[in-house]
Amino acid sequence: MTVTALPLRTHTTFLASTVGRKIVMAVTGVVLAGFVFVHMVGNMQLYLGPEALNHYAVFLRTFLHGGGIWLFRAVLIGAVGLHVWAATTLTLDSWAARPQGYRLWQATDSTYASRTMRWGGVMLAFFITYHILHLTVGSAHGSFEEGNVYHNVVAGFQVWYVSAVYIAAMLMLGLHLDHGIWSLCQTLGLQHPRYKRAVRFLARAYAVVVVAGNISFPIAVLTES
Repeated sequence: MTVTALPLRTHTTFLASTVGRKIVMAVTGVVLAGFVFVHMVGNMQLYLGPEALNHYAVFLRTFLHGGGIWLFRAVLIGAVGLHVWAATTLTLDSWAARPQGYRLWQATDSTYASRTMRWGGVMLAFFITYHILHLTVGSAHGSFEEGNVYHNVVAGFQVWYVSAVYIAAMLMLGLHLDHGIWSLCQTLGLQHPRYKRAVRFLARAYAVVVVAGNISFPIAVLTES
């Protein structure tokens, strides 16, 4: 009689599993998508003049006796770190599963936004680094004044190629939000065939609002100069 060995069960942790890392990407995606919207709304103080925008910046720095902004930054850095980690490991697993590309590939069900998620995410990481050095730290700003946020924003965007970088980055962010929000709704089980078009519309509308709001800042400065 031949005895067949039963396959051993392997236990995969939540973070090691594909599903687990997709959930991490989705949850951190919600945090980051919420941040870019709140960040955009807060920056609308620019249209109210120097006093309003600088007062808003002071409020952010002094909230909870100065601890609020560091708590906020810690959550944001954690979300970014986990989001990048999940995206990177999932991409590496995908490449490992198919070491050779398709001989003949055609875009059928995918969109341009979905096909640019990986390299778009990398480019956004470079932009975020530049954005921090430009308007937060000031080391990449030609006439940075500590505490004078209004001046830093206006003077920064008066340089046309700086504005061009911001506009290009926001268009890239729009593509990332468009597909990212759609994907996280699928991962978190927030989609239903009956509401598929509505979810698709809301994801795209959210991306358009964020991009339009952020692009309006450099355009307003350039057209006013």
